[in-house]
Amino acid sequence: MILSTKGRYAVMAMVELAMADQGKPITLAYLAEKQEIPLAYLEQIFAKLKKSGLVESVRGPGGGYRLSQTPEQTLILDVIVAAEESIKMTRCGGDSHAGCMLPKTRCLTHDLWQGLTRHIEDYLQSVSLADVCNRDLRPHRVPSELQSFLQA
Repeated sequence: MILSTKGRYAVMAMVELAMADQGKPITLAYLAEKQEIPLAYLEQIFAKLKKSGLVESVRGPGGGYRLSQTPEQTLILDVIVAAEESIKMTRCGGDSHAGCMLPKTRCLTHDLWQGLTRHIEDYLQSVSLADVCNRDLRPHRVPSELQSFLQA
């Protein structure tokens, strides 16, 4: 799966923010320390999360970041996409007509990997920050095709 630390760190920090958020802003230094994420990297990620509208910043003493929506409304897929992460299993480019191989043809396994990408996106679209905070990631929420993949 093509998902870098940027996407994972974004989710980790947003879950931490959701857990700590009680209407008051939380500093990035706090989030970085709690999740063991480099502060400079977290600043870059939160600039993207803010631009996408998932968080809002509060300036001044006692400032920091807070969620723009409730944890129930904030979906994990939205966090990953906001961090400018792409969840894809194929090696094809962004152009829908581009292929995995030369000259722009699809490999034999293209549809398999594209189907897996859709399942992963569907799953991440069904999970909110609140679900992660509450550890409510019941197996029945995971498509059966992914259960063995996720348990590995």
